[in-house]
Amino acid sequence: MAERVEVLLTEGDVDTRIAEIGADISKDYEGQSVTLVCILKGATFFACELAKRITVPVEMEFMRCSSYGNKTESSGDVKITQDLDSPIRGKNVIVVEDIIDSGRTLSSLFKVLNSRGPASLKLCSLLDKPDRRVTEVKVDYTGFEIPDVFVVGYGLDYAQKYRNLPYIGVVKFDD
Repeated sequence: MAERVEVLLTEGDVDTRIAEIGADISKDYEGQSVTLVCILKGATFFACELAKRITVPVEMEFMRCSSYGNKTESSGDVKITQDLDSPIRGKNVIVVEDIIDSGRTLSSLFKVLNSRGPASLKLCSLLDKPDRRVTEVKVDYTGFEIPDVFVVGYGLDYAQKYRNLPYIGVVKFDD
């Protein structure tokens, strides 16, 4: 089965929206600093571009976690496979995610991060699929709400392909 990718959000759309989110974060944290916690691997492209557009001091941390195991649906039990390098106690933390669908993983992850005593903890996601939500999560900064379609590009992949696309595309399968 062959696949193709159709553009959903152009490179210009994505770039413009990231600049707007960066300006919002800069305004919200004026006179302070923020720690961006990038959720690997998918959020890498978004987190790096976002950090460049934030005008307050930025620290970057990285986490890798999963709640999927060998299944296609999240169990809600988060397994942290790569933890933060530095403590977040007393820091303004913004978790940066590529896409939110069921909300299970982020809901569990937020419990873990809140227990570490950050001054504040917010969520920023490039894409949000509210139609897939099973567990309520508050998204403080959203790039785009999208329909329930399978998307790639800007860090999102299909079988480890297409992460490097500079736009968001929908994967279509041809018989």
